[in-house]
Formats: sequence, structure tokens, C-alpha cells
Amino acid sequence: MSKAIYVTSSESNSGKSVVTLGLMNILLGKISKIAYFRPVIRENDVHRQDTYIQTMLTHFGIDTPYNDCFAFTYNEFLRYRSENNNSFLIDTIINKYKKLEDAYDFVLVDGMDFEGEGASFEFSSNVEIAKNLSIPMILVSKAEGYTPDEITRNILATLQFLRNHDVPLLAVIANKTNPSDVEELHLMFNRRLPKHLLSSVIPVINELRSPTMKEIAEAINGKILFGQNYLSNQVDHFIVGAMQLSNCLTHLEENTLIVTPGDRGDIIVAMIQANLSKNYPKVAGIILSGGLAPEEPIIKLVEGLETVVPIAAVETGTFETVNNVASVKSRIYADNHFKIDLAINTFEKNTDTAALMDKIVTSKPEGLTPHMFQYQLVKRAKLDKKHIVLPEGSDDRILEAAAKLLKQEVVKLTILGKKEEIEASLKRLNLELDMKNAQIINPADSALLPDYISTFYELRKGKNVNMDMATDFMKDGAYFGTMMVYKGDADGMVSGSINTTQHTIRPALQFIKTKPGVSIVSSVFFMCLPDRVIVFGDCAVIPKPTSEELAEIAISSAESSMMFGINPKIAMLSYSSGSSGQGEEVVKVRLATELVKSRRPDLAVEGPIQYDAAVDRVVGLQKLPQSKVAGQATVLIFPDLNTGNNTYKAVQRETGALAIGPMLQGLNKPVNDLSRGCTVDDIFNTVVITAIQAQQS
Repeated sequence: MSKAIYVTSSESNSGKSVVTLGLMNILLGKISKIAYFRPVIRENDVHRQDTYIQTMLTHFGIDTPYNDCFAFTYNEFLRYRSENNNSFLIDTIINKYKKLEDAYDFVLVDGMDFEGEGASFEFSSNVEIAKNLSIPMILVSKAEGYTPDEITRNILATLQFLRNHDVPLLAVIANKTNPSDVEELHLMFNRRLPKHLLSSVIPVINELRSPTMKEIAEAINGKILFGQNYLSNQVDHFIVGAMQLSNCLTHLEENTLIVTPGDRGDIIVAMIQANLSKNYPKVAGIILSGGLAPEEPIIKLVEGLETVVPIAAVETGTFETVNNVASVKSRIYADNHFKIDLAINTFEKNTDTAALMDKIVTSKPEGLTPHMFQYQLVKRAKLDKKHIVLPEGSDDRILEAAAKLLKQEVVKLTILGKKEEIEASLKRLNLELDMKNAQIINPADSALLPDYISTFYELRKGKNVNMDMATDFMKDGAYFGTMMVYKGDADGMVSGSINTTQHTIRPALQFIKTKPGVSIVSSVFFMCLPDRVIVFGDCAVIPKPTSEELAEIAISSAESSMMFGINPKIAMLSYSSGSSGQGEEVVKVRLATELVKSRRPDLAVEGPIQYDAAVDRVVGLQKLPQSKVAGQATVLIFPDLNTGNNTYKAVQRETGALAIGPMLQGLNKPVNDLSRGCTVDDIFNTVVITAIQAQQS
């Protein structure tokens, strides 16, 4: 079951709050502890709370602290985007959301609204956020001003956009529909929308569409002079009271707001009387423009009336005031119980709530974005802190990554090297290490050295290793660190920022050795593409694997992907797809695929298959239409190291993908290799995945 739902619209003024209020009401009938979250809010005044959050928290009695209910104001969001800090935005939103997800049974996420220009930017931002949170979506489509055919075509275009971005859509709700179009729109949805998609049609409700006098007065900075108790009056129409009184009266309709200069006492008194008269429709209120106050006799007269309409005064001129009034859109405030109840009733009356709840309950999040993947990695590592040894303490990048890991309390660390040199480097780099969870060891003078020498000698004496050789080996950081892991003095090791891959792996192969039933050590990269994470193997260790070795790499890679929350769909890559190709390399991959199927029938595997058919849904459907893997592969197994290494680097460079790894697989205990061109983030991520491997061990 998904623990959240993301409600969004594709354009402004869709009446989305009707859906969020209705959803919250039915969810609370099924789930006891629900949070409300808006990734981006509009209110930028620190002294004012967001209207939507305030309404949800107050009306439904939700106990979420206000500041936990949003991540950014809209201005902040735009600023970080303009500064190319999109990763910070998404990571912050994920952290805020996950805090609520951990504390509550369900989270109702309310996407950002559309005001003015930039609707396409805001909708794409909503899609990006929903994708990174791995949350299914409900789309609220504005029907007002469109024909049924136009509404349907707009929705179909939006569906294609969501499909292209792999964002699951549970339901679409056409809101503010012309009542005469409701039946036709239902029929059109049944004919043209996908059958699995729930759809609802909600007619326009004037009481919800029209703003109240309170909303208008606040929006135009009006000062309330009279009628404080009548600010909930809804405004369906407005006119300018600048004509002759008799003409003004003829323009009155139900719930009309009159905008008139403040010195037009005749209009003020007449409108109050018209509101009392059974011969005229209800007057919603009066706005006095131009900064002009009524004369004293008029004020005295109004004060003496038992029933008055709300009257507010503004400094702006009549023309500007009318434009300001026209731009006010209705909102549902916490104290407007009539509108809240009407919104909930309208939603429930026009929506199959039972079917919608069933959709929400049975929905399962699919896919994993890079931001969510990294968030989950760090979170998992923190749950059970492991002890990781870093043999290359002379590298500044290692020290910077170590400081970051310790500050976030991800792992415990041992850093190998000369203590005085490491301390000097830390001072030069202006870094501090939390020594409660870290230690610095110089292998050459460590108290552990004699035991390690003896152990290594016993393990390798059959390979013509003597005590002098054992001593030299154990003074080397990679060997000392690997022995720490072997002896249980550390849970895992990360090396390779200075040393070669061979120098990192050799000691692990010599005495940590492979797991039972595993004959080879191979590797995977977690390729964090812009919208998903896929696994590449083997791109770092075995130059020319046989069919047997390819099968073993595939099975190990699938198990690694499952360990990190990625559902394995294995593509055994080659230069042809299916049975069309011939040649030694194709035969090798075909045999490897059959071996995987026979040894692990529970795994979804396809091969031989070309890269494009493995990852592109359209190409996959064309080349292998019956395949359960084609077009949606998550684990890609390359036929040799030359192909794999070049492909991962090409994808990394050309797409800007983050490549986490290589992560070695098949060893009894985790040891992982770094590239000598690694960044601080590469080291950080590799330590995190090593810690998670150690948890599994």
C-alpha cells in the first residue's frame, strides 16, 4: 500500500481544495493518523500562515506542527531553482515528507497551486516532486470554460506527460463542470480514458466558486467600517456605483458587491435599503474607493440601522479597485464551516469514494528516483551503524567524506595513516572529526599489528609467505584494513582513491574469500539517472566472463539490487535481441540467460537483448512484445568488461548520471573499491552502501 497520495492540477483555479478536503474527510474515516503536507506554499509573509494548511489543521484537528507541513515558500523555491540548486530542493522536500511518513499512517500531499504565469513550470515541478517521493497522483482538471471534448483532450495530453515520466495516476477529477455537460463528459470519459483509471465529474458550485466579502476585503487591503458579522457573504457579481441611483438599482443581481467612491452617500444608503427590501436581491457588500470617508450624517445613519451589509474602505481609486476585486479567487478558510462542509459533500456526492479508497489502498509505489534512493541508503545505514575502515587517510577527499559521514552520524570509522599527518591535514582543511565515532590508526605502530601478522602468516604460509613478508603486507593500509574486516574489528572497508583496484581487491580475495556457492567476485554500479536508478554489472572486475560467470554475475547483481530496494528485471545485453542474431558472443549470452532461468526461476530475465530494447518501452515492445523485461529492465548485465566499463562511463558523462560504485559482490564480508578520480560524494556513497552490505552480512 502506498502511504501517501499526491493531489495536483494542471492549471490555475481548478478548485483543487474541494478534492483535498473531501479526500481528507474520507481518509480519516479509514485511517486514524494522517498528516497534511504542501511541498511549496504561496504565503511569504512570516506573520501569516498558509490558508490551506491552516484550514486542514484546524477543521480536521490534525496535530502536525505547522512548520512540518511545508518545505518552501514559492519565492524560496524560485530562488533555489534560479541558482541551479534543484538537488537541494528535492532532497529537502524528501526529508520533510519522510519525517511525516515515519510519524503518521498516511500523508495527503497537496501540490503547489498555479497563480499567474508559469503553469507549465509549476505542473512539471509537481510531477518531479511526486516522482521523487514515489507517490501516486490524483489529477484535478479544470472543466470551467471548456467543452467536454476539450476537457477530455486536455486530460489525455496530461496522461501522456505523466506516463512519459513514470508517475502513476490513480484518478482524474473534472471539477467546475457546466451542469449541462456532466452527463456527456461522463460518457466521453468512459469511451476515451483508460479503463483502469477512475474518473469523476464535479459540477460547478457557485457557493464554492464565489469569494466572500472577507476574502475580498483582505485581498484588496480593505478596512472594515460596518457589518463585521456579515463578512461571510458570498460575492457572485460586482458593479460600479457611479451612475444615477435609479440606474444603479436596476443592475443589482443576487449577491452583488457595489464599488463606489466613499463620498457617494446616496449609493451607500440606497444599497443598504435595497438589501432590506423584498423587491431587490441580496446585496453582498459595499467597497468605498478613493480613500474617501462618508460624511458624518451618513455614518450616523448607518450606525443606527439594525441590519447592515459589510462596508469596507480602500485607498485605491474606483477603476483600480474594480480590477483588484475582479482578480480575487475564492479560498476556503478555516472559519468558513459552510464552505468546508459544502466542499466535502460535493466531493462525496460526485465521487465513487469506495472505489477511490480501494485504489489508494492497493496502489504500490514503483520505481526509485536517485534522490529517494540516496535518502533511503543513508536512512538504512543509520538504523544500525556499522564500522567502516578507510585505509587512505592521506587523501584529503577521504577526510572530507569522513567528516561528512560522522557529522550525519551514518557510520563509525577507522582512518588509517600517520596520526600527526592526518591531524595536520584536518587543520589545513578546517575539518573536525567526531572522535566519539572515529579513530585514527597507524598500521606500523598499532597494537593490533602482531596479531594481524600472525594471522596473515597462518593463512598464507601455504603460498610461500614468511613472517617478514607477512609483516610488510600488514603495514600496508589495504592489507591492514582488510584484516580488520576479516577479524571482525571493522565491518567493511572502502579503498581505491589512491590505490589501484587490484591492490584493493587482492587481499580480500586472499583471505576474506567468496561466499559459499559463489565462485567469482564481480561488481555493480548503481546508475542514478534523472528519473530512475538502474544497476550495471559487471563494469569493473571480470574482463571476459564465460557463460557460467555471466549467469553468476546476473544472479549476484539481482540479489544486490533487491538488497537496495530495486525490483530486479534482468537484461542480458548483446548486439542482438531474441533469436535473431548469431555469433559466438550472442551464443554465450543466450546460454548465460538459460542458466539464470534454470538456477533462479523466480527472477525475471531476458536475453540476449540490445540496450535500447532493454530500457526503452517502445523499442522493447517492437522487438520483444511478449517480454516481461524488455523496455523496463532495472539490472543490465554486460557481456564483457570492455563493453560495461565504457557504457557506464558514457552514460555517466553524457547524461550527468551519478554512478555509485563499483560495489563488489560475492565476498564473505564487504570490501569496496573507489575510482582514483572519485569525488567526496562518491566516497560518501560508497561507504554508505558498504555499511548496508555489512548489515546484510
